[in-house]
Amino acid sequence: MPKQKFTVYLEEETLAALEAFAERRGKSRSLVAEAAIASFVTLDAAERQEAAITRRLDQHLRAAERLERNLGISIEMLALFVRHWLATTPALPEEALAGAQAKGKARYEGFVAALGRRLARGASFTREISEEVGGREPL
Repeated sequence: MPKQKFTVYLEEETLAALEAFAERRGKSRSLVAEAAIASFVTLDAAERQEAAITRRLDQHLRAAERLERNLGISIEMLALFVRHWLATTPALPEEALAGAQAKGKARYEGFVAALGRRLARGASFTREISEEVGGREPL
């Protein structure tokens, strides 16, 4: 690609420094000035690294925001369930307590087994909620 002529005005001290540097290096003033301008207008390694870190931090921020949202959904879901359970479950008579506790233990073991199967499949309640509510993209 052919080079284009470009005229600049420099302070005397800057011009003297440019000439002295070019002479010490055995290069032309034009080459030294071109290299200096190129260095000034292109990203250096530190700026590229800073840009990469900034992009990575943005990714982490978005992931943290998704986690916060999912945690909020989980807390609300648990609170609604507990409120409903406490409001609708009647107290048991003393003679039915042992049977209810045994049945509760069996149900809990079934719950843990079902949870283990869902986690092994990679199923996600928050994904299901997102798909059911408004047809939005899964989290």
